[in-house]
Amino acid sequence: MTKPTLAHTPCLNPMFRFQWEEAQNCHVLLYPEGMIKLNDSAGAILSEITGEQDCAAIIQALEARFPEAGELGPDVLEFLEVAHEQNWIRYA
Repeated sequence: MTKPTLAHTPCLNPMFRFQWEEAQNCHVLLYPEGMIKLNDSAGAILSEITGEQDCAAIIQALEARFPEAGELGPDVLEFLEVAHEQNWIRYA
């Protein structure tokens, strides 16, 4: 289990494709065997993952997008830990 730090740079595992799925009305992760429907929070976090921004920059971008949400750092890092355990993301 890898706990992400603010310095980690996540990237999407190339086995997955992140996209908006109109039929599902949500973001999804597509992979050869199927599809994972994502909730709004997961979709927002994964939409910021480019493989070029570290976790600190991703959190900053999300806090700017959703100022009413307050501090998002702990929640984002917790999601990234789960996403890494699920093999959805890797760290560059």
